[in-house]
Amino acid sequence: MLLAGLEPFRIGPFVALGQHRERCNVAGSRKFAKLIMSGNYEEALSIAKTQVEMGAQVLDINMDEGMLEGPAAMARFCCLISSEPDIARVPLCIDSSNFEVIKAGLKCCQGKCIVNSISLKEGEEEFLQRATTVRRYGAAVVVMAFDEEGQATDTERKVDICSRAYRLLVTQVGFDPNDIIFDPNILTIGTGMEEHSEYAINFIRATRLIKELLPGARISGGLSNLSFSFRGMEVIREAMHGAFLYHAIKDGMDMGIVNAGSLPVYDDIDKELLLMCENLIWNKDPEATEKLLLYAQSCAKGGKKVVQTDEWREGTVEERLEYGLIKGIDKYVVEDTEEARSQAELYPRPLHVIEGPLMNGMKVVGDLFGAGKMFLPQVIKSARVMKKAVAHLIPFMEKEREAMLLASGSVEEIDPYQGTILLATVKGDVHDIGKNIVGVVLGCNNFRVIDLGVMVPCDRILREAIDCKADIIGLSGLITPSLDEMIYVAKEMERLGMKTPLLIGGATTSKTHTAVKIAPRYSCPVVHVLDASRSVVVCSQLLDENVREEFFEETTEEYEDIRQDHYDSLKERRFLSLAQAREKGLHVDWLSQTKPVCPQFLGTRVFEGYDLRRLVDYIDWKPFFDVWQLRGKYPNRGYPKIFKDKTVGEEARRVFDDAQRLLNRLIDNKGLWGRGLVGFWPAQSVGDDIQVYEHDVTPRSPTPLATFYGLRQQVSSREIWNRVC
Repeated sequence: MLLAGLEPFRIGPFVALGQHRERCNVAGSRKFAKLIMSGNYEEALSIAKTQVEMGAQVLDINMDEGMLEGPAAMARFCCLISSEPDIARVPLCIDSSNFEVIKAGLKCCQGKCIVNSISLKEGEEEFLQRATTVRRYGAAVVVMAFDEEGQATDTERKVDICSRAYRLLVTQVGFDPNDIIFDPNILTIGTGMEEHSEYAINFIRATRLIKELLPGARISGGLSNLSFSFRGMEVIREAMHGAFLYHAIKDGMDMGIVNAGSLPVYDDIDKELLLMCENLIWNKDPEATEKLLLYAQSCAKGGKKVVQTDEWREGTVEERLEYGLIKGIDKYVVEDTEEARSQAELYPRPLHVIEGPLMNGMKVVGDLFGAGKMFLPQVIKSARVMKKAVAHLIPFMEKEREAMLLASGSVEEIDPYQGTILLATVKGDVHDIGKNIVGVVLGCNNFRVIDLGVMVPCDRILREAIDCKADIIGLSGLITPSLDEMIYVAKEMERLGMKTPLLIGGATTSKTHTAVKIAPRYSCPVVHVLDASRSVVVCSQLLDENVREEFFEETTEEYEDIRQDHYDSLKERRFLSLAQAREKGLHVDWLSQTKPVCPQFLGTRVFEGYDLRRLVDYIDWKPFFDVWQLRGKYPNRGYPKIFKDKTVGEEARRVFDDAQRLLNRLIDNKGLWGRGLVGFWPAQSVGDDIQVYEHDVTPRSPTPLATFYGLRQQVSSREIWNRVC
């Protein structure tokens, strides 16, 4: 495989691992996202430069953000990269879930880049069309192990999907096998969910089989996914990455999105920590996750071993329940739950125990996880402790319900659940790991969860929600096209007059996007849920008749403030209305002006063998000095003042003289020649546009040869000047 920026980069037997860097990713770097969203592209460019200086062999560029115009942002940033040789020397990876963004990047990307990514999730026809476009632009391509059924998690499905894609690319599109990169999905392990325990093994096994069965193809993967369960504990995450790569590279992994600056050497990893990481990766120890959590806690305590004591048992029953939930201790939860239930003066009904101390504990869990002070497997443990407590209370709740039904003479069927939650990954998206975790957490908190899976179209979501009488609909999505689909679902719910609350979640979603683009489309509650740990609290509040209206009002007010702040930020950019922009346009009274001199000819004229010496005086030498990194201090930055600069002036003169000698030699030896094309046509403005004619413009002019459509600039000149400064 051969890639290129300004310099070639070969991925072969002498490259241990092709290192992608994704700090230029609005979803992977808060700093980069903030700079891009504020329009500070020049400073964002410095992040790209730093990544290259730190050893990035490929630079990953991603502009997938719901509040960002992706194609324009990608094109602008790629053009800026092209103007910086220090950055442009490495190949780019144009990374987006929106193919229009990918095409925008391909048009502005020099050298031979990588496209990340395409897949079979929308069928073979769409796959072949996109692959053909990528090949036409001369790029290598990353193919994700997705198909129409969703994301491949086991080894066999990974290999089958990649084999199918390989055959289509090679036989029907004509791809060179060396330009195909498969990503068989590095998925999160150590979540506390047994079905995730084989994910690392499946990737490594699939890598080995793909390299054996599909000659020429390369293997890549996003390493950060592996350790997401331990978000916030970088020591453990780095050790997991180092151990995983050690084995994956031996089995054929060629490339990876890694942060090489924080990647430890395998032999330097603490032996105790390495053993735990490898036991987790190879699923050799069912207690591996628990041991890593204890190790993480000991690191947080300055390396001191954490000793569990029973001092917390001396607190009130509410304090004990909260502590047990936070720490994931289920030993005493039934005992404490029963003690709380027996305090009839405080908790007259079993449900009040759930709504009181148990939910208070889960709120703390959500806050700690959101602050990065708890890890995902701990949240799962807390949810299972909650499940045990609720299971103890359900028989008492059923007896209470039976008594109420007997008193009223009703024979209505008893429903032991708090409510029914329908979850779905929206159409166009195959990611469901996060949604599955939400389902587990909600299920452990006594909610009936109906999971429709992935790639679910709007009509099916709404039909199923009506059929199962869902109390809440939860929409999930990881890629930016999912955001548009969520907006469509909200609009359809409003059109159908539905009243079901709508939850929005997923990696690319945000409270701002939900408030600005989704909530206004639906008159009933629309709530952004940051992560699985918070879903329980939100669902409980939406289903509690005593607090539902207050919660909805608070959310509505909060989202209104967010919308107002967003629109105020746009006003600060001093955008003019279209009418104002047209009013401020140039208006010429042609009748009062001197008649312009007509050109010597109309139409086109070609200048063959033009004298290049007549052009030398018009060369802009600033980019020449920039390439040589010769930048004089103000006011000696430009040519010819740079020659007077005390620091770089002498060197600037030397390279300039060398350039003059080379230029003269090229002109004298006719190594370069000039050929020019000039054209003149009669034209007139019509509104914002310019129409071009073959003959003189008169009221009886024929149909124009062409129309140049002009978009009126609506950013004020002051705002443009501020950006330039």
